[in-house]
Amino acid sequence: MTWSSPSRVRHGTPPSVRKYYVYKATKAVEFYRPIMYLFLIAQDLSFTQIAILEATYNVTTVVGEVPTGYVGDRVGRRNSLLVGTVVIAGTLVGIGLAESFPAFVVLYAVWSMGYNFRSGSEDAWLYDTVTDDVDEGAFATVRGRGESVSLAVGAAAAVVGGYLGSVDLSYPWFVAAAVTTVGAVVLLTMDDPETYENADTDALGLGRILDIVRKTLARRNVRALVVYYYVLYAAVTYLVFVFLQPVFETVVVDLGVAAARVESLLGWFYAAYSLVGAALSYYTGAIRDVVGMRTWFLALPFVVGTALVGMAVVPVLALPTFLVARGLADVTRSFAGQYVNDRVDTVGRATVLSAMAMVSGLTVVPFQLGTGVVSDVVSPLVALAVAGGVLVVGSALVLAWEVPIAE
Repeated sequence: MTWSSPSRVRHGTPPSVRKYYVYKATKAVEFYRPIMYLFLIAQDLSFTQIAILEATYNVTTVVGEVPTGYVGDRVGRRNSLLVGTVVIAGTLVGIGLAESFPAFVVLYAVWSMGYNFRSGSEDAWLYDTVTDDVDEGAFATVRGRGESVSLAVGAAAAVVGGYLGSVDLSYPWFVAAAVTTVGAVVLLTMDDPETYENADTDALGLGRILDIVRKTLARRNVRALVVYYYVLYAAVTYLVFVFLQPVFETVVVDLGVAAARVESLLGWFYAAYSLVGAALSYYTGAIRDVVGMRTWFLALPFVVGTALVGMAVVPVLALPTFLVARGLADVTRSFAGQYVNDRVDTVGRATVLSAMAMVSGLTVVPFQLGTGVVSDVVSPLVALAVAGGVLVVGSALVLAWEVPIAE
């Protein structure tokens, strides 16, 4: 049984995958995302301090990814997701109440640990579930549609978050915490896939885990993908999300929009941004069939990098670039997950995926600190242009070394 036909996906969805879609709908990030950095700026934080917060988040990711992936492999992916979701919900409340830079540093570290528990375990749970209930080749399609559900719900949440933020910038964080808690309730109704239950996880010692990770990263094409996607592309596109709000504010105010309307307008922009992302994510499987993962990976870094450089010359280009950024990032992440999952066994799967996230989290830190300083000295637009140039040059160098996606 396969899900290559959209109609078969729509009418034959197993209960496990339907619950996954409901869980994805409770991610709640769009409530606070439209005002996230405006909220931090309102607490008198500089761009450099915001960059330090993001770096703290990613350093914690580096420290915690492999251990939490190991926990997911040993005690169950569902349990790992549950712990992470509860931690995230509590942290969102704390951020909404925080008023000092040191408090934000601590909260960002805890927030990152919550996502550590979810990062590798979520894709590992999904891959084994679709292998049991559907077909392993359906992972990218199901994951893409899960992101589509999350983004479609997030479109409405972004509008609500924007208006809540115009009243009080802390309100979206509290609403997001409540919705995230619903996700924990959904997870309690889910089970680990049979493939995982039948795997010999008791024999999964640290030495074996490290050997699995080492062998995966040493594989030809996979090692190049790690540099090409998890180091370069993922790090640069992460910066797009960090600087979207201050750049958006600068661009629309220069176009004549009143400063008092920026928060609510950001809500509507994030709604459009989420809907475009939802459409692209929903057709992840179709994109793979028509364009091909290899062509997608070979072309996209150069397209995105060139657009970021162009924004410094023509700032209004930021609006269409930002509009499609989320969808492109989610489709690419699904493709990378499919490619790596296809080359890893069930035992150790969550740890390997967490190791990939760890690599990404480590390498994004110098990008964050560097662009934070450039933003304070010059502007966020110039910082993104520099990052775009690094993406283009770095991707060309990786391709000269080794093509990251096998034929």
